[in-house]
Amino acid sequence: MAGHQRIGTMAPPFQASQMSYIDDNGFFLLSNNSNFAFGFVPTQDVTMFLLVVIHESSSQVIWTGNRGSPVSNSDNFVFDLKGNAYLQKGGSVVWETDTGNKGLSVMELQDSGNLVLRRNDSTVIWRSFDHPTDTLISNQDFVEGMSLVSNPSSSNLSNILEIKSGDLILSARFSSPQPYWSMGKDTRRTINANGGGVTSASFSANSWRFYDKNKILLWQFKYSDDTSANATWIAVIGNDGFITFHNLDDGATPSATKIPFDPCSTPEPCGAYYICSGDTRCQCPSALGSSNCETGVSSPCGQQKDSVTLVDAGDGLNYFALGFVSPSSNTDLTGCKASCLGNCSCLAMFFDSSTGNCFLFDQIGGLQSSPQGSGFAAYVKVVNNGGNSANNGGGGGSGKGAPYVVIIIVVVTILVICGLLFGAYRYYKKKKREQESPKESSEEDDFLETLAGMPTRFSYRDLQTATNNFSVRLGRGGFGSVYQGVLPDGTRVAVKKLEGIGQGKKEFRAEVSIIGSIHHLHLVRLKGFCAEGSHRLLVYEFMANGSLDKWIFRRNTEDFLLDWETRFSIALGTAKGLAYLHEDCDAKIIHCDIKPENVLLDDHFLAKVSDFGLAKLMTREQSHVFTTLRGTRGYLAPEWITNYAISEKSDVYSYGMLLLEIIAGRKNYDPDESSEKSHFPSYAFKMMEEGKMREILDSRLTMAENDDRVSTAVNVALCCIQEDMSLRPSMTKVVQMLERLCPVPKPPTSSPLGSRLFPNFFRSTSEEGTSSGPSDYNSDSYLSAVRLSGPR
Repeated sequence: MAGHQRIGTMAPPFQASQMSYIDDNGFFLLSNNSNFAFGFVPTQDVTMFLLVVIHESSSQVIWTGNRGSPVSNSDNFVFDLKGNAYLQKGGSVVWETDTGNKGLSVMELQDSGNLVLRRNDSTVIWRSFDHPTDTLISNQDFVEGMSLVSNPSSSNLSNILEIKSGDLILSARFSSPQPYWSMGKDTRRTINANGGGVTSASFSANSWRFYDKNKILLWQFKYSDDTSANATWIAVIGNDGFITFHNLDDGATPSATKIPFDPCSTPEPCGAYYICSGDTRCQCPSALGSSNCETGVSSPCGQQKDSVTLVDAGDGLNYFALGFVSPSSNTDLTGCKASCLGNCSCLAMFFDSSTGNCFLFDQIGGLQSSPQGSGFAAYVKVVNNGGNSANNGGGGGSGKGAPYVVIIIVVVTILVICGLLFGAYRYYKKKKREQESPKESSEEDDFLETLAGMPTRFSYRDLQTATNNFSVRLGRGGFGSVYQGVLPDGTRVAVKKLEGIGQGKKEFRAEVSIIGSIHHLHLVRLKGFCAEGSHRLLVYEFMANGSLDKWIFRRNTEDFLLDWETRFSIALGTAKGLAYLHEDCDAKIIHCDIKPENVLLDDHFLAKVSDFGLAKLMTREQSHVFTTLRGTRGYLAPEWITNYAISEKSDVYSYGMLLLEIIAGRKNYDPDESSEKSHFPSYAFKMMEEGKMREILDSRLTMAENDDRVSTAVNVALCCIQEDMSLRPSMTKVVQMLERLCPVPKPPTSSPLGSRLFPNFFRSTSEEGTSSGPSDYNSDSYLSAVRLSGPR
């Protein structure tokens, strides 16, 4: 059974899975202001999901319940009668609030983004703000005892932010945490008062403020020049070790300010043992050799002492933790070496000759280059026969392992050469078998590059830079996510990362050349693309007001409401864009996925159809998998569900469903409505026959008595969604009818809206079909209904 999305609060018993709320993008609880949502979002593996609180307009996750333990689309979140909230994975609980038997009766998602559990008397027992993950948000107090932890990096190292010893401290989570930044030592902070140590912190306007136990303001850290008092800011600790600040009200735009300031002062800017210089160049200490840097230097306890040695890592080196940790002892250089060699867990040592302080570390991150000299002697421990003898640095090695090293190097070299020769032979045989020679392939690439209609080709690195490593996500679609970017000339763009399209570079570029040459006022402009290795990306013009669904499906009537004039303009513009694709292009393009999410609005609310190239970029099977999994089945024409071929008339049907939603400001199937109104197309047809057009129009809108465009639009929509595709008008005809250049035929009264052929289609797909999981979609009856044919 499909879920009923809650607004503001909900009471137990309650149960939800991602599949049961697929038509609501997995979200089952919204804040009253609709800025925040609680529910499921997919991980990079789109079949697994996290339970999150998310800022909807920016798609920025601010809290996660089951980080590290994603669940499937059929696993359930439960809020039981005892007041406990938990998430199941199979038969196990992977997250819970542990609030059972405490008299809880309400779960509330507040307008601040705080998820709370409380009693009827408003006593709050549990708050998500008290259990932050990797993000802090405005109005959230960060107090002593809390921690912010990043997702693990590629080397499985995470970082932690805590208030300790009266200071805000950022540390690498080695087995023994190693601090690398503190607010007390950051010269960018301003001091407001002296006194007790820091015990809490929170955001206010454009600064991070720090207080003592008496709530006296001690320090301020300014992270933006934007002084707006109402801006909603977040701080995120990333797996790169940095804390970044983002303005959610501006699409999660990042601030230029980062913590820490120096790019080489994080735990792993280049990887363990590598030396990072000021421009983030990375190199391995020459004394170690690249093999030790690549694999990491290990000195497991249990080895004999004479099997390991210390090598000098080089002059002018620093280590991020040295300014924050206490020395292990005070001695001379010989004593410091002896301490490290005598401690089997010691992997590196640093000695300060000016103070005699000796620092030992049982794990090591990246090293820092200090051209002015750090004052430290740096040594790392290696195994004697691991490629470096004791001759590389004083520590007591004998160098007897050198002959074995030479033998190993010779053998490895021979094996590598043999492998390369074999690989070259296989490559030659493979290319010889191909019908197209390398020369021909290269010529084809060159030909595509010189086509007049070919959009700009970007490298993957270009788009990484433009999107700040894909940090600001605008939305997620069935074929990938869309990210905000800025080109070097200052042009804002939307970059879509396509996933699993199954095409080679040549075919992809040929298709893009067709799409890129299509320019129309009501089609989103494709500005460029990337086809590099496995990467396939499309670069579109940026649309400031986002997608249409965010404007017509808003639940809070106090939000900005699109008036009838704007809605009609959007409907007409969308129709003109589709008519161009169907009839005015050199090659007919069928969109195959018309819905509000694919109609984008610029800063003047001019409508432009997006994703119109995906029908040509995808196979038909992938397109159908997309429409099934992404919850847009309510827009599918009946021929998609039968063995009939599809045509441009399938887009006409989808447009008719879209037009009804624009008129009514609601989804075409809504189980919250009465039985008469739940399937809106049937209700609209009934009201049209009874002459009650005002009942069809969004009740929040005013309609001029002499404005006949509502009845025109309703009649056009109902003509478009006839089950017999031959009776549907062309999109050119739709444009003419909306512009009242030709009469609008009255829709037939018999078998309207596909109800004869599919009496339960809308109900089953929008309600039952989404709750029963993938098994429904794998049934024999279902599979027999998706063997589709027609133009691609």
